[in-house]
Amino acid sequence: MQTASKKVINAWAMYDWANSAYNLVITTTIFPAYYDAITTAKDAAGNIISHKVNFLGHTFESASLYNYSIGFAYLIIAFISPILSSIADYRGNKKAFMQFFCYLGSIACAILFWFDKDSLSLGIIGCILGAIGYCGSLVFYNSYLPEIAAPQDRDRISARGFAFGYIGSVLLQLICFVFVLLTPFGMTVGFASQLSFLFTGIWWLSFSQITFSQLPKGSPAKAFQPSNIITNGFKELAKVWKQAKQMPLLKRFLISFFLYSMGVQTVMLAATLFASQEIHLPESKLIISLLIIQLVAIAGAYIMAKLSDKFGNIKVLMFTVIIWIGICISAYYTVTELQFYMLATVVGLVMGGIQSLSRSTYSKIMPPTHDTASFFSFYDVTEKVAIVIGMFSFGFVHELTGNMRNAIIALIVFFVLGLIFLFSTLSTQITNKNLHAV
Repeated sequence: MQTASKKVINAWAMYDWANSAYNLVITTTIFPAYYDAITTAKDAAGNIISHKVNFLGHTFESASLYNYSIGFAYLIIAFISPILSSIADYRGNKKAFMQFFCYLGSIACAILFWFDKDSLSLGIIGCILGAIGYCGSLVFYNSYLPEIAAPQDRDRISARGFAFGYIGSVLLQLICFVFVLLTPFGMTVGFASQLSFLFTGIWWLSFSQITFSQLPKGSPAKAFQPSNIITNGFKELAKVWKQAKQMPLLKRFLISFFLYSMGVQTVMLAATLFASQEIHLPESKLIISLLIIQLVAIAGAYIMAKLSDKFGNIKVLMFTVIIWIGICISAYYTVTELQFYMLATVVGLVMGGIQSLSRSTYSKIMPPTHDTASFFSFYDVTEKVAIVIGMFSFGFVHELTGNMRNAIIALIVFFVLGLIFLFSTLSTQITNKNLHAV
């Protein structure tokens, strides 16, 4: 196949530009910091009393409630994406589904404008719907990659998408940064944060129109067969797994991806609350450190793509997983701002690289097929279930021990298991004398 035109490729990458604003503002910087601020109880002198909150009649550590909420959102996506992807493959309307989740997520972000300390339920619900919209749209966005890019171009184009995402999200973050830090027009920091959520929704909705104007609707893989859409969706998922089991390289890669994703995604989603509650970084410094991560990640995505050309995808993924293990160990002992900034720089280097390279590796070793939405649904379900397990494990260890550092060190188990299966993947690759495939 031939790679699509530059116009189509850039339009595809622009969706990363559009939705990564959610990933930075809502899941990484301003929302977690704002959430922590309004759920932290302090005494008259301003000293922290507790991080306990009440939700649905139960008392939680605020960070654990946040982790459980995100985990719940990913669980929903893990359940519904195979059903929707199956329909999209049959009918060839993946763009319509992508649009639906995009609009759901962007509207949820805008609704968070009304979230304050007296409306915790609104914040949690908005957080869950935003995550569903974000992840749901990515199922269909990712499935376009093998349709618009030839195998030899997928590492580069996947990296371009992540780079666009980092650049776009940083631009919006800088705009929000001005409002939160300078609080112009007499607004409070809290109101500036709420305004940032509204900006994120508008940004996501607006720039996604560039993508939707250029991406093809999609071609039906086969005539649509009316049946129970729930069982049909999971039959498609089972069919993908059945094919994967016949391909040792793909099977071992998916198992390794499942394992190390438990750690990678959990660290990224929990980083802000860790910095706020364990390092006690003020919001302004927290935002700066996370901007550093995003800027470094742009270079990281391209560096990993270049390294994969020279050493192969699997070897580079093994290298990045080893770095992630070091990150977890370092985080356990991180106590100063300088240490956190140094750690954030390392996270940035491997964060974009491992995500971009994982996506392109999968697209290169999956079998040639028209059912791209179903195959990428399987990939996304694998990642989402991993996140659910990772987030719930993190929240459980935090609740059990009362120490978030213990929860981070526990994630090393997932990385080590992922590394073992990556080594098995590499061994399979060598055995098959297919050294240059990935």
